[in-house]
Amino acid sequence: MAKVKVGVLGATGTVGQRFILQLADHPQFELAALGASSSSTGKSYKDAVAGRWKQVKPIPENVKNVTLVECEPKEFVDCEVVFSGLDSGPASTIEPAFRDANLRVFSNARNYRMDPVCPLVVPLVNPDHFSIIPHQRSTLSPSPSKGFIITNANCSTTGIVVPLKALQDAFGPLDKIMVSTLQAVSGAGYPGVSSFDIHDNVVPYISGEEEKIESETRKILGGINANSTAFEQLDDLAISAHCNRVPVLDGHTECVSVSFKKQPAPSVEEVKEVLRKYTCEAQKLGCHSAPKQVITVHDEPDRPQPRLDRDWQDGAGVNVGRVRKCPVFDIKFVALSNNVMIGAATSSVMNAEIALAKGYLA
Repeated sequence: MAKVKVGVLGATGTVGQRFILQLADHPQFELAALGASSSSTGKSYKDAVAGRWKQVKPIPENVKNVTLVECEPKEFVDCEVVFSGLDSGPASTIEPAFRDANLRVFSNARNYRMDPVCPLVVPLVNPDHFSIIPHQRSTLSPSPSKGFIITNANCSTTGIVVPLKALQDAFGPLDKIMVSTLQAVSGAGYPGVSSFDIHDNVVPYISGEEEKIESETRKILGGINANSTAFEQLDDLAISAHCNRVPVLDGHTECVSVSFKKQPAPSVEEVKEVLRKYTCEAQKLGCHSAPKQVITVHDEPDRPQPRLDRDWQDGAGVNVGRVRKCPVFDIKFVALSNNVMIGAATSSVMNAEIALAKGYLA
């Protein structure tokens, strides 16, 4: 089967670099174009990122000498799909331009996450929301025959909605959620938080982060109506988030308390069993980037930890530990996710793999 030709927007940035590593030797996708800002266009990729390549792995050999182009649809005529690592500013106009030019856009930016016709998809949770794509096209004039935008969630949202989805499916509607996050500095991009601010410190504020968790969770865990024309958000789900930046490089740790509408609440052992057995559509479809274990449950009293657990399964799953009774709510636990993998590039790539398997890229 011929590979699908894809491009990357914002290819020199932190998220763009992760896309490069994910896609350089992908069995189903072939990198055909790399887009960047005007200051980098015309340069080879290796020259454009000289001194700014911040990944453990080296630049893939088949990418080093690729010439960067402007983030304009005319430069991506050989592509069927683009992955967007753009910041929210340029994403607001560039991403819809690509959609309107009949490219499928898998976005990591926040701009269209809460759009009423754009799927906000964590691939381990709600790929059924792809079904709104035909309606998304129908709302545009002119209506693209193939183009669409699919967004992945904020990195801190991603880490909690996976175990919450497992609990919701098994035990019915959730009532209240309280989450306190310990978020890695890589979540702020490069160069991110200054060393003076983050060393020997915790910053108890990340602009807009708490609001993103509270709104995105309701959309992701909600459904879609029978006509696939609107999302049915969980407006009655009470969520409160406290977000903190901590001196950890990669890996968001989140302390979650949850209560259930149906009582009596499940036991700790029932919750652990459900989390361990949770499976997702990406696994069933055999997607290349899907983890073998969606949720890894730790029984050790001091796990998960970012340094020890963030790279398990190449950061494609979620780690959960310290599952216990909550004296205020029903159950509390600690979740850890790799914010630059399943919280960013891996989610977008897995979303595209699911879309390919389900016929949305035909």
